[in-house]
Amino acid sequence: MQKLSRETLYSLEEYAEARPTFRAEVLQHKKNRALAIGEHATLYFEDYLTMKYQVQEMLRIEKIFEKAGIEEELDAYTPLVPDGCNWKATFMIEYGDVEERRKALEKLVGIEDKTWMQVEGFDKVYAIADEDLERTEADKTSAVHFMRFELTPEMAAAAKQGAAINGGIDHDHYNISVSPIPANIRDSLSEDLD
Repeated sequence: MQKLSRETLYSLEEYAEARPTFRAEVLQHKKNRALAIGEHATLYFEDYLTMKYQVQEMLRIEKIFEKAGIEEELDAYTPLVPDGCNWKATFMIEYGDVEERRKALEKLVGIEDKTWMQVEGFDKVYAIADEDLERTEADKTSAVHFMRFELTPEMAAAAKQGAAINGGIDHDHYNISVSPIPANIRDSLSEDLD
């Protein structure tokens, strides 16, 4: 697995030149990493490339070029890079209407613990959510959660060998599954595994 570090990043000047091409590459890559679960929930699976882009964009926007600032950004985003035995994702609850979203977030408390992935032939793997900080309150959940799906070596091997992958949510107010997930997403996720 590639490791995100200061040495793997562009300098601000290099990034200014590389950005149009790099951005197009990342946007194309992300098309194979977004799993819609129904109309209002999406898992955006992260990896080395998506996090490198995120760090580069933060450094560019904030004009960070000093070692300490770069390390701070790396510390924030490196934990979202899968380590070969898991999938990591940004989970978003998406409603266009503000009032509809507010009501949904009140009904969907705990959804982050009911979101799962499954390699065909194995049990569901429920997300380990928000390890960095608590995002759910007693009366509402957050619209954004960070998730990790930890796989056994057998699950990872099966996924690498082409087993179907399913995903879904088992919440009382949002119960839906995608079985199997689209092939392009399955293939991209299998590349995250050792």
